[in-house]
Parts: sequence; C-alpha cells; structure tokens
Amino acid sequence: MNIKPKCLTKQARIAVVSPSNGLPYLFPEIYELGLNNLRALFEFNVVEMPTARMSSEQLYRNPQMRAEELNECFANPNIDGIITSIGGYESIRILPYLDTELILQHPKFIMGFSDATTFLCYLNTLGLVTFYGPSVMAGIAQLRNLPKKSLEQMKTILFSDKYPFPLQATSQWTNGYRDWSDLNTLGECLPFQENKHYPHWRFLQGTTTVQGKLWGGCIEVLEFMKGTDYWPSPDFWHDKILLFETSEEKPSPEQVGYMLRNYGMQGILHKVQAILFGRAKDYSSEENIALEKIILSIVEVEFGLNQLVIAFDVDFGHTDPKLILPLGTMVELDSAEGTILLQESPFQ
Repeated sequence: MNIKPKCLTKQARIAVVSPSNGLPYLFPEIYELGLNNLRALFEFNVVEMPTARMSSEQLYRNPQMRAEELNECFANPNIDGIITSIGGYESIRILPYLDTELILQHPKFIMGFSDATTFLCYLNTLGLVTFYGPSVMAGIAQLRNLPKKSLEQMKTILFSDKYPFPLQATSQWTNGYRDWSDLNTLGECLPFQENKHYPHWRFLQGTTTVQGKLWGGCIEVLEFMKGTDYWPSPDFWHDKILLFETSEEKPSPEQVGYMLRNYGMQGILHKVQAILFGRAKDYSSEENIALEKIILSIVEVEFGLNQLVIAFDVDFGHTDPKLILPLGTMVELDSAEGTILLQESPFQ
C-alpha cells in the first residue's frame, strides 16, 4: 500500500526542522542561504519550527520533543511539507515517539538524507511515500553553484506530472563544500570532477530490465535500525530496489562489505529486484575499484546472485548533485541501456 502526499505547489508552506543535529545553530549563514534558496528558487513559504535553530545539546537531550514536532507538522493543516535542516547521528531515538497513526492519516511531503534515513525508511515501511534528497544546508544551500540540471530535475520531481520521468546523470560531481565558516566562499563546492560515464548510469552487473519500489538510504544509518522494532519484516523485501550510500565518515570498502553481507545473510538480497549504490563520498579511484570488487564478490560469489542488477555511482546521498528519490515509488532500471526511470508520480 502506497500513501502519497498531496502535490506541492509554489507558495507551499514548508516546515524546516532539525530532527538530528543542531548545525544551523553553529553555521547560521549557510543555513540562511539554504532558506533563501527555498524561497527564491522554489517559491516556497518557509516555516521555521522551534527545533530548526536549537543547539545540538538541546536536541540531543530531547528526542521526544523532536518527534512531537514532526507529529505537529503532519497534523497542522497550514503546513504542506517538511524538509530537514541537516543530518546527524541519532535520530533513531525519535522513532518511539512518532504518532504514526496521525502521520499516515495526514500524509505530507517529507525530505532529508543521511541520518534522516531512520524516519524516512520507517515511515515508508508503514506505507508513506517519503523523499530521500537534499537538506537545507547540504544540497539546497549550494544549488546556485551546482550543475543547472540538478535544479531542473528537482523541480520536475516536486512540481510536474511528467511521468514516467528518466533520472539524468550530470556531467560533473563534487565530494562536498567549501568551509562553511568562510563567508567569502559561502555556498561554493569543492572542485568538480568529470563523470566518466555521462550521460548514462553505470551498472556493475545485470543484463535485464527490472522494476521495483525504492527503499533505503545511508548504509551506516540503516545499521542502527537492524534488530529493532523499526526494521522491516521478512516479507517486505520482495518488490524492492535497495538504495545504499556512504557518509562523510567514510567507511572502508571492507566495512561496506560487512554491512552488505548481512543483507545476504538475512535473505534480503535474494528477494530484492536490484541495488542502487550512491557515489561513495571521498573515495579515491583505488578505493572505488576495491568497493566494486567487494560488492561483486559478496553478491555474485558468496550468494550466487550473478544476475542481480546493480547500479553504481548514482547521484544521491553525500556527494553532489543529489537526486530526489521518492521511497516507495516504482522505478525501472534498464542495465543494457544504462537508464533509471521513475515510473509514477510520488504525489496524489
């Protein structure tokens, strides 16, 4: 069952929340730049919630408050959507306090990435379409310095009814941003690198066209959820396409392999339709090659899944530009043509 939010429009009232970390408190200038881009580039009306500028210490001590604020955003008829300010490391602690019955009765657009993986995946497991995409400070604040196609694709996904819609790779990408404390380079990115596979997406294996519903996020954050009441049941996985990406903490290729192997041991890799791996942040060429080898060794050699479709270096997660990927919506992967197609609107 898919529960889709109402369509967004210009002048929509978008709540900004800090459900994980208080970086707007530490870096107000880059946060303000992100808010300004929400207003100027998308014509949203920004509603700053009380947590948005709280310190990390205040947020850390009050997981119930953070959850109740999300509950309030869903319940408030004057709020049309929710975007996180930034990620963090312990939003798993807010999950027990989410009013899931209320949230599912009042479905709304909610977007973030990294530590937001916890509540985006949990709510999607319950049926709500959620959005794995840029946050205010990381991805939105930098939009004027990213390839033009990035903003165009975001607007298409958020505002248009042009589906099926092919997700397009960009010709360049970057590992991150210039120092947020230097106001002279505010909103600028680290040097861009050429996408060697542009304009196609790269596939490590698979020769077929497959379809499935997106689910996943930051592979390290997903580790926080395993074994808890918020992890999906064994029958959840059959029509899914997994999303995995790595954070700025930069787990080694071997560590990513340890995490991936666990999905095999749970029987999940035998059930899913495909895997999308985001571009690994801060990896060297040698580390990227090592990651490819480990992924293929685990999937193909250890679990015998030599036809499981695997896309690699996809533009989502901790590098930029960031695609908006609607969790719970149907996607088609054509490994022969190197294409990724959103098959349905994520909105009602």
